[in-house]
Amino acid sequence: MQHNICGVPTRTFKFRLYPNSDQQYKLQNNLAVCRWVYNKFVESAKNGFVSRNDCNYFLTELKQSESWLYEYHSKMLQMVSTQIDGAQKALIEKAKNGHKTGPLKFARYSEYRTFTYNQSGFEIKDGFLHLSKTGRIKIIQHRNIPENAKIKQVIVTKSKSGKWHACITLNIAEPFFDIPKISFTKAVGIDMGIRSFAYDSDGYSTPNPLNLKKMLKPLARIQRKISRRKKGSNNRLKAIRHMQKIHEKIASRRNDFQHKLSAQYAKNDVVIVEKLEMTNMVKNRRLSRSIMDSCWGAFLQKLEYKCKMLVKVPARDTSINCCRCGNKVPKSLTVRIHRCNKCYLVIDRDYNASVNILNKGLNIFDQSPQATISVPQELRELTPVEISMRSRKQEAHVL
Repeated sequence: MQHNICGVPTRTFKFRLYPNSDQQYKLQNNLAVCRWVYNKFVESAKNGFVSRNDCNYFLTELKQSESWLYEYHSKMLQMVSTQIDGAQKALIEKAKNGHKTGPLKFARYSEYRTFTYNQSGFEIKDGFLHLSKTGRIKIIQHRNIPENAKIKQVIVTKSKSGKWHACITLNIAEPFFDIPKISFTKAVGIDMGIRSFAYDSDGYSTPNPLNLKKMLKPLARIQRKISRRKKGSNNRLKAIRHMQKIHEKIASRRNDFQHKLSAQYAKNDVVIVEKLEMTNMVKNRRLSRSIMDSCWGAFLQKLEYKCKMLVKVPARDTSINCCRCGNKVPKSLTVRIHRCNKCYLVIDRDYNASVNILNKGLNIFDQSPQATISVPQELRELTPVEISMRSRKQEAHVL
């Protein structure tokens, strides 16, 4: 949930659209027109920065010279200027951060896949989305829109596989200022990895699905098929569409897994994780694909908006330090068991890291450490973390 400038909370729902053949033609035509206007704005921005107001003035001149633009919703065309303004500011920000940037590029046919209706020109009624100058499109609402909410914006998107979706942005009429009550006795530390996607301080391990790895053979097969097809032919386009569907299936599986797991951890008041340096981690040529397949960054984003409090702690020495006595036990990535030569604690290295992460987070708020228990079994019984029992099938699979 986000807040706008006035402090009113906003939410966005994503619903699936099922247009018929005529409506698909109109939606695709809207994309083509917005892309044409976008490229006109890019051409005008070659000489320097063009503000949003300048783009709107230029749009008015375009309408006078190209009268067919009046056949399309005015707000939809005006939102293209907002898109250009955001793209230019993003380039300026990248340049300030030291990245090499060039001028804005023209949008290709296959790259431009969204258009926006803002403030007016839309309505959701009786299972249909009404768009001005487009038509009445069937929409699947898998959840109800709150009664006190007002629809402020509709973004229509087309996926690479050809599916249409509508992102509905709502303003809740009654702003709320309730500060959630947080109890540090309901805290959990999470260590993320490749073998176990998440190993928490409560002793539960979630195997990493590695969705991309499971689909490497179908992807290699369809990519060989694409390379054998003639460029520009319909058969090549069909093969590309098939490959895009495979990638979409991988992304959907990953998204579904992370939503379910993050919702489970969000039942705790405080979730403590490592602050990972992803750009440095993917430099490991042997593990980079598995790291990108795990997509830890997206998982942390989901935790951030679902949890009452998400705390990120430095990852330094979380796998080396003993969670019982604090002794440093250096080990390589191949060593999966933590064996302390001082207090003789023997536990899984990821479990040891998750308890260290929990204690690091609690120390920030001057809370008492929870890693003073002698053996892992006692730690699991006496820890104040409250989390519902998960399926034992996953644990049996790991063992």
